[in-house]
Amino acid sequence: MNPLQYPGSTLDDTDTVMIQKGKRAGEPNVITVNCPDKTGLACDICRTILDFGLYIVKGDVSTDGIWCYVVLWVVPQSSSSKRWESLKQRLLSVCPSCSVSFYLNQLSPHANASPVYLLTFCSSDRRGLLHDVTQVLSELELTIQRVKVTKTPDGRAVDLFFITDNLEMLHTQARKDETSKQLHAVLGKSCGLELQLAGPKYDNLQYISSLSPSVAEELFRCKLEDNVSHAQALSSDMTKLKNASVTIDNSLSPAHTLLQISCINHKGFLYDIMRTLKDSSIQICFGRFLPVNKGQRELDLFIRQKDGKKIVDPENQDAVCSRLKVEMLHPLRVVITNRGPDTELLVANPIELSGNGRPRVFYDVTLALKTLGICIFSAEIGRQCTADHDWEVYRFLLDEDCNIDLSTMVGRNQIVDKVRRTLMGW
Repeated sequence: MNPLQYPGSTLDDTDTVMIQKGKRAGEPNVITVNCPDKTGLACDICRTILDFGLYIVKGDVSTDGIWCYVVLWVVPQSSSSKRWESLKQRLLSVCPSCSVSFYLNQLSPHANASPVYLLTFCSSDRRGLLHDVTQVLSELELTIQRVKVTKTPDGRAVDLFFITDNLEMLHTQARKDETSKQLHAVLGKSCGLELQLAGPKYDNLQYISSLSPSVAEELFRCKLEDNVSHAQALSSDMTKLKNASVTIDNSLSPAHTLLQISCINHKGFLYDIMRTLKDSSIQICFGRFLPVNKGQRELDLFIRQKDGKKIVDPENQDAVCSRLKVEMLHPLRVVITNRGPDTELLVANPIELSGNGRPRVFYDVTLALKTLGICIFSAEIGRQCTADHDWEVYRFLLDEDCNIDLSTMVGRNQIVDKVRRTLMGW
């Protein structure tokens, strides 16, 4: 590992984030981040990489509390072209700088808030339409904040996407024209499309309609059961997650607690751990993320509490281990249930204290439903609060005109399993 670079030395954007592409097909690309440290930096980096459709296969992180050095080996989830320069700019945006202006901005939580735009379109409905639109928005680096999708009696789709622009350029005509062009390529020239600032319309869709008590209990419960009649029953592969191991050892370092984690490999594994530690105000001093070994992921972290001390209190140790196990076993909640005469799929995504959640959830769920040949009658995204979490909840009413019998437990479990597998990268 290269030596840390401290403030006082010259540092430009080229030094802060470097991306070395693999020399051969299938070879990992190496991302290096070298910048001032902040609590939760590793979480922000992992979330950004996940948002660009990349898997982290190996990693190292080292910090002295002032300066941080991170090296991650990543591979694409698909063969589609990767936007490496855009990724670099996004990573730079989450890295602290040495400038006074950066730290002044940190004191104002709304200083860098992106304006929310309302994208409205009406087009002929078809299977996979929602995912195709989501893919275009992802490639344009437009982030979906909320969605309201409905179908008219004559079979047309009326979709409202509340989006933000990662490039901060959507106020320009050129950016609007490019967005319109890419969407019309998917939706057809006859599609009616409108893009404008959201205004108070966005505030009215912050929270979804209330869930029934039984559905809410099912969706937000901390543990999953193996019972196959359970609305979110575990498949045989998902039960392997229960073998996750989390241990704490204070004997190897006088100043740090060693946290050792072993779990079956899945997409977002590193992000789920980092967001949990970030929300618990736990500082990472050194970490090593090992390659997959017989389907298992192993992670060694030397950590400290917010006050700079080791975690020695048994209750605090148990709380950290228990929370990590829950987040590894159950990072996203998937339930299928009845909503009146209709079949509804619900997915819950835990929100960090910063207000961010796991990216690409809507993308993955719509991809799974498209693969199964299921048309989405309506969809919405909103926030839901529980005692221990804020959640981003995705609600999909499924069209019964498909090859899967939505009235049977077998058919419903098939949908839940496919959605979970897509979310977990299996």
